Amino acid sequence: MNSFQSIRFSTQDSDFEGRFAARLHWSADTDAAIEQRVADILADVQKRGDAAVLEYTARFDGLSASHMAALELTQADFKAAFDAIPQAQRDALQAAAKRVRSYHEAQKKASGESWSYRDEDGTLLGQKVTPLDRVGIYVPGGKAAYPSSLLMNAIPAHVAGVQEIIMVVPTPVRGSVATGGTGEGTSTKGERNELVLAAAYVAGVTRAFTIGGAQAVAALAYGTATLPKVDKITGPGNAYVASAKKRVFGTVGIDMIAGPSEILVLADGSTPADWVAMDLFSQAEHDELAQSILLCPDATYIDAVQEAIDRLLPTMPRAEIIAKSLTGRGALILTKDMEEACAISNRIAPEHLEVSSRDPHRWEPLLRHAGAIFLGAYTSESLGDYCAGPNHVLPTSGTARFSGPLSVYDFQKRTSLIEVSEAGAQTLGRIASVLARGEGLQAHARAAELRVKA
Repeated sequence: MNSFQSIRFSTQDSDFEGRFAARLHWSADTDAAIEQRVADILADVQKRGDAAVLEYTARFDGLSASHMAALELTQADFKAAFDAIPQAQRDALQAAAKRVRSYHEAQKKASGESWSYRDEDGTLLGQKVTPLDRVGIYVPGGKAAYPSSLLMNAIPAHVAGVQEIIMVVPTPVRGSVATGGTGEGTSTKGERNELVLAAAYVAGVTRAFTIGGAQAVAALAYGTATLPKVDKITGPGNAYVASAKKRVFGTVGIDMIAGPSEILVLADGSTPADWVAMDLFSQAEHDELAQSILLCPDATYIDAVQEAIDRLLPTMPRAEIIAKSLTGRGALILTKDMEEACAISNRIAPEHLEVSSRDPHRWEPLLRHAGAIFLGAYTSESLGDYCAGPNHVLPTSGTARFSGPLSVYDFQKRTSLIEVSEAGAQTLGRIASVLARGEGLQAHARAAELRVKA
C-alpha cells in the first residue's frame, strides 16, 4: 500500500492556504439530470399518488406490487424481526435506544416545555410548545442499512410527542431491477434488513412502507391515497433523495441537506497513533468524498499516525474507499501549537470534532463551531454514532457555524401566547397606534385604539 505523503502539510508552508482551501472545497450542486428526473418524479407522484409510487418502486427497486398495502410493513413485522435477530443485537439495540431516549428526554425538559407569565397589569405572555402531528423518516435500505439512523431520527420524534412516525425504507431486489410498470397482482419480496425492522420496533415507529428514492419523499410530502401527508421529513439518502427534500421544503419541513461525512481530530500526541488512524478511517470508509483531517503540533506524532495509516489500511474491508477519501480530501496538518489547531478547527466547523489530548477541557472553550465535540482519548466518534446518547444527525460542510444536531426541538413547534388585560390594552394600544400610523397602516392603528378608553 502506498504511503499517503501527499496529504501531509504544515501551516508554515508557503502554499498552506491554497492547499487547505482545496481540501475543504465540496460542491453541494446536484447534477442537472438528477434535478430534472427528481422534478418529474415529484410531479408525477403529486398527480397520480399510489400508482406513480408503485410504478417507480417497480422500476428502480425491482419490487412489484399491485397496491400500496402490499408494501406496508406492520407492527407484527417489526416484532418478528426483533425476535429473529441474535440476542446480542437485541441487547445492543435496546441499550442504545435507552441512552438515546434518556438524552433526548433530558433535552426536552431543559427547554422544551410550555411557559407563561403575567406582567404587572395582568397581561399574560408565554409560549406553547406542541409536537408535530406526523413526521416521515427516510431510512436507507437493503444491504446499505442503518438501524442507528432510525434510532436517531425516530426516538427524538417519539420523545417530542409526535403521534405518528412513518418510515420509508427501500428494499431493492438485488440483481433483478425492473424496467418499469407495476405487477399484475404479484409481489416480489425485496431485501428487508431485519436489524432495521427490529430498530423500528424498539424506537416506536408507527407505520412503514418499503419504498425509497424521490418517489418516497414525494409520497411523504404530498400524501397519496394510502400514505398520509407528513409535516416534516428527516433522514439521509442519496443524491435523488437530497434533491427531492430540497424541492419539497416549504410544503413540508426537512431536517437538513447533508454533505459527505467529516471528522477532524485535534491531537496533542498523547493518544496511541493506531487509535487516531482508525478514527480517521471511521469516516473515510463512508465514501470517497468523506473528509478526515488531523491537526497536531507534534511532527513526530504525525509520523506515527502516518505509519499507522500505511500499516492498518490494507487490513480494512473498505480499504479502496478509505484510500480515495484520504487522498482526495484527507490531511495530516502540522500546526504551531494546539491554540492554532483550535483556530483552524473553527474555520472548518466540522461535523465530528475529536479532542484527543491529555486535558481536553483545556481546549474545549476555544472551540466554537462543531456538530459534536468528542472529548478525550477514549471518546471515539463511533460511540457517538451508535450509542452515547446525543444525536448523530449533524451539520456538515461548515454549516455547524449556524446550525446544530437533530433534536427534540426539530419535532416541536412553538406558538406564542398573548392575553392582554383591559388595563394592558390602555398602554399597549397607545404604543401600537403610534407605530402603526407611522407605518401607514391605519386599520392596525384603529383596531388598537378602539380598545383604549376615551
